[in-house]
Amino acid sequence: MTTPSHGGAPAANLWNEDLAPTTLAQRTWRWYHFAALWVGMVMCIPAYTLAASLIEGGMSWSQAVLTVFLGNAIVLVPMLLIGHAGAKYGIPYAVMARASFGTRGARLPALLRAIVACGWYGIQTWFGGEMIYTLVGVLMGQPLGGDKLPVLGINGAQLVCFMIFWAIQLYFVVHGIESIRRLETYTAPLKIIVCIALLYWAVQRAGGLGPIFEQPSQFEPGGKKAGLFWAVFWPSLTAMVGFWATLALNIPDFTRFSRSQRDQVVGQVIGLPAPMGLLAMMAVMVTSATVVIYGKALWDPVDLASRMTGAAVLIALIILLIDTVSVNLAANLVGPAYDFSALNPEKISYRKGGYITAGIAIVMMPWKVLETTQGYIFTWLIGYSALLGPVAGILIADYYLVRRKELDVDALYRGTGQYAYGNGWNMAAIVAFAVGVLPNIPGFLNAAFPSAVPSMPEFFKTIYTYAWFVGVVLSAIVYLGLMKARAPRLQGVAAPLKNPS
Repeated sequence: MTTPSHGGAPAANLWNEDLAPTTLAQRTWRWYHFAALWVGMVMCIPAYTLAASLIEGGMSWSQAVLTVFLGNAIVLVPMLLIGHAGAKYGIPYAVMARASFGTRGARLPALLRAIVACGWYGIQTWFGGEMIYTLVGVLMGQPLGGDKLPVLGINGAQLVCFMIFWAIQLYFVVHGIESIRRLETYTAPLKIIVCIALLYWAVQRAGGLGPIFEQPSQFEPGGKKAGLFWAVFWPSLTAMVGFWATLALNIPDFTRFSRSQRDQVVGQVIGLPAPMGLLAMMAVMVTSATVVIYGKALWDPVDLASRMTGAAVLIALIILLIDTVSVNLAANLVGPAYDFSALNPEKISYRKGGYITAGIAIVMMPWKVLETTQGYIFTWLIGYSALLGPVAGILIADYYLVRRKELDVDALYRGTGQYAYGNGWNMAAIVAFAVGVLPNIPGFLNAAFPSAVPSMPEFFKTIYTYAWFVGVVLSAIVYLGLMKARAPRLQGVAAPLKNPS
């Protein structure tokens, strides 16, 4: 990593080797690495089951697939916009945020993104543990069981399997981001082959696509939810955006290793929307076939794999395990590891940040988030999108409309200068963030705690439906207004350091 050298030495509390700008020698990622990264992350169990929540909500298969595709096409936009800074200057998300939030204030968006990622890390680890749990049951010839443990709500065998999978992932925490890139690059093609094989097996066994493709939307005239399509579509779309909202922020953590802007743009465009839509299509097709094969819809691929016979069940579960490891590390470890490091660079390295992420993931008891579809979509996905949307709006507005894509890299690592603002905090960003979040709080409380907050004016419920979009727009507008008001004080700053790339 390069050490900022112009304008004085970097502050010890703002710089370490992991947070420093990447050198040209470190920029090894080509477009196919980014495409493989996204294909690898898309082919995961939570993404597979997304279509389930939509069809259970009343959508037809085509409406569900289209919603998934559209949500990912939308979230691709902030990913490309925010990823530009990483590719141009070689800086991670936590450092980029200093330009808008201040050298100290940037710890707020870093912490928010890190906590959300810890939750996702725990959820994926839980899925991995459940696969081990199922695999051991298959090998023993009978499913594991046992009484649920007090407070935890899971049995002892589930807890042990969860911790085993948690421990497996520590290998890649120790060996750094390059080990994760190699894992994603090598496993992505395997995942595609397995998905095709699974689809072929399901359709062949069912003798066709199954009844789900024949079921009309429940929103059509005469259906159970006639006339309510948009009431379900908009929160579902927000949830789809929220699914990747974390990575929309910390994508510079990956693009900083890109050989060029073209590589990161082409790789992400190829790797995200279309594969996500195709995975949703495959999930619907396979699940529809399971209605014929097993007499009921099986949306959980782990449950489906456990019902296979012979060597197929072992192969399927092992591949799902590898898949979950690669997805979890890329999507939910890299970002928070950098974010925690940015909180205290002197004492927390990227590796220590990974350890903190893994530790918090246990404490959050992720299995409780997945207990209900309501809790998963309306509390978890939309809830955290209400927090991260305003951050995205501020970052984009600052980088493109205030800075015109020009950053002083050295100043990002110094306690004095244009990004120090007032004692390291840019109050314009803090106020804009608060304005972007506050309108969504009433709707969140109603969704998360219905017994405590049983009623809420329809206005706030509607706003919460569009949580991510509301946060992005409001925070961007307020931030631009406040920064325009202080524009005279921003003039005369040092010319930005041009990155050699």
